[in-house]
Amino acid sequence: MFFSRHKTRMITSTEALSGRKQPAFAVPERHAVLGTPLEPPFPKGTSTAVFGLGCFWGAERIFWPIDGVHTTAVGYAGGFTPNPTYGEVCGGRTGHTEAVLVVFDPEKVSYRDLLAVFWESHDPTQGMQQGNDVGTQYRSAIYYADDGQRRAAEESRAAYEKALGDAGYGPITTEIAPAGPFYYAEGYHQQYLHKVPYGYCGIGGTGVSCPVGLDAGAAGDEPPRTHEEWRRRLSPEQYSVLREAATERPFSGEYVDTDEDGLYHCAGCGNALFDGRAKYHSGTGWPSFTEAVSAVAVELIEDRSHGMVRTEVRCARCHSHLGHVFDDGPREAGGQRWCMNSIALDLERHQL
Repeated sequence: MFFSRHKTRMITSTEALSGRKQPAFAVPERHAVLGTPLEPPFPKGTSTAVFGLGCFWGAERIFWPIDGVHTTAVGYAGGFTPNPTYGEVCGGRTGHTEAVLVVFDPEKVSYRDLLAVFWESHDPTQGMQQGNDVGTQYRSAIYYADDGQRRAAEESRAAYEKALGDAGYGPITTEIAPAGPFYYAEGYHQQYLHKVPYGYCGIGGTGVSCPVGLDAGAAGDEPPRTHEEWRRRLSPEQYSVLREAATERPFSGEYVDTDEDGLYHCAGCGNALFDGRAKYHSGTGWPSFTEAVSAVAVELIEDRSHGMVRTEVRCARCHSHLGHVFDDGPREAGGQRWCMNSIALDLERHQL
């Protein structure tokens, strides 16, 4: 991460590095998760979308599990320098933002659905940064392929800006522009969080739901859009934990000692998080699990509060705080301890 002031000033074409005619590196042939080709030609009938929403490691992981997505890749878009390298982009002299290419089947998932995921997965009001990542390469961006995508992007921006404003956020700063060349990033960046499951993510949403997309509320209850709506839905104790990242007292929670089969859902939105079969007695005073139900059910955020460096666990759907994950769990089960707050969970018990 770079923090010098010039990192937030967009360069002009005359200031940009000259780049190169050919890529400086090879791109992996296939997606490490989906097994599909990373580069064209793509299947007939598929469409492409290009989004910038901060560090592309975390951004790509958000899109590849979506039903109807054929493949994803990370790269550089919206700038001037042809075939740049990661170091050049981070140096702020290419004009590119870190971007995700999404190849999708519009018969299975619409572009508006992808826009809803895009808006809800980051904070589009931050200008030339995303969270602690500062620089023009972290700016929010939508690069449209045609007029239909442009109209959908602009309409969704207007709708989401209103929702954000109601929640106390400022205006959206997302760049919406025609899609130019998409330059693939180096191989080690592709599907990074699959290769390094608990590596740096840097992506976090606002918790405000986007009022576009056919499936925006398909899983569980529709998440609240404002702080006031959250307070009406949750008890004061739940609000303190889920929305303000507090921690309940050890051995005080409902699920500390439960052994029942079932599925633990987010108490804020109903998103499925943990299988009861992955639960174990850690003796720490909080319900503990060896794994989440999937890599996309949760989002992992670096937490430097209270003078420590920890990995915070949030619900990937409503971005509520759930707890932390540590590397002191049972070795035979992978060595992780997902230490959750009972009050952040709802147990759906299996019927016998």
